Amino acid sequence: MPEVRFRVRWPDARSEVCYSPSTVIKDVFAAGESYSLADFMVRAEAGLSRASARVKAVHGHACAIAADQLQRLRATAATFADHSDARVTVERIDG
Repeated sequence: MPEVRFRVRWPDARSEVCYSPSTVIKDVFAAGESYSLADFMVRAEAGLSRASARVKAVHGHACAIAADQLQRLRATAATFADHSDARVTVERIDG
């Protein structure tokens, strides 16, 4: 199963490289696009959940790394929850 790494830039200008176990993440994010924090998280939840489901279909178990990645994204997003104009940019998608 092809892995994908994607780099996001948080509202505080910090970049983070993220992991998806499937190219399905390309269906929810576009490189260079900026998303509201809420939209970014909806897309991240959907994309990483679908990617993990693909792993489960092939290997018989969900992807723990995708679940961990989603948890890290949730934790970071929570730090910006009180910023109504917070945006997250997907800087690049590799894979």
